Amino acid sequence: MPRMVITHEVVDIERWLTGKAERAAALGSVGTDVTDHVALDGSNRIAVSATVHDVDAVRALIDSPPPEVAAQMEAHGVLPPLTVYIEK
Repeated sequence: MPRMVITHEVVDIERWLTGKAERAAALGSVGTDVTDHVALDGSNRIAVSATVHDVDAVRALIDSPPPEVAAQMEAHGVLPPLTVYIEK
């Protein structure tokens, strides 16, 4: 299974980090081993990595998140755009 990395900015790192469990649950429908990463430079740029079992489902989740996922993203301070990288 390929690894996926999603990068984007957030309003506040600490606020975003409080949503770790919800983020892992939301991404759990498309992958496992969800890991959060923060930029070493102290910016509000973050990354989330996971092992994915359905790349098309990842694309659908990012392109058109279900209402509950969109609400979580807003609550966690996610700022678009999201950039998704897939291991090849």
